[in-house]
Amino acid sequence: MQHAEIELKFRVGDVREFHTRALHAGFQIHTERTLERNTLFDTPERRLLSERQILRLREYNGRNLLTHKKPPADNDDTSFYKKRVETETDVADPDALATVFVELGYGPVFRYEKFRTEFHDGQGELLLDETPIGIFAELEGTPDWIDQALERLNISRELCFTDSYGRMFLDWKQRSASLAENMTFEEIESSRALV
Repeated sequence: MQHAEIELKFRVGDVREFHTRALHAGFQIHTERTLERNTLFDTPERRLLSERQILRLREYNGRNLLTHKKPPADNDDTSFYKKRVETETDVADPDALATVFVELGYGPVFRYEKFRTEFHDGQGELLLDETPIGIFAELEGTPDWIDQALERLNISRELCFTDSYGRMFLDWKQRSASLAENMTFEEIESSRALV
């Protein structure tokens, strides 16, 4: 299934406080806190990255999903929101698909994990992500809905950003001088033990 994805992220200080704030703002829990594992694939030259595309296999909530994202044809880099064209489908055998990717020249280049809690209000999604490098929330919906959700959650627009988890990891890695190559709980913890 293909659809337009419009999103915005912001940092969260306290999981419990934010959870309560989301419920008071009219959101309902759609999926309880669940571990999510992601693997990004690309060519050795990082062709997809240079074209601002991603090819991802995700394991989450008993499902395996294949996702491709790319900028829309009418992409506006000055937009306050991150806008992508997303095509996603369930996959029965992710290991077999990963093998096909490798045969076609796309190898695994980055893995990342997070514990995700999904909230809905009937119009859009609020995603609470507990990652190895911090806690973040993501709003997905129309620009008007995102603005209204920020107001309901009492989040200033100045605190919002559109970086991917890959970009956030690279920034964190530079700041922390970590040797980790992937944003997984085990690898981040191991790299901290070495410092």
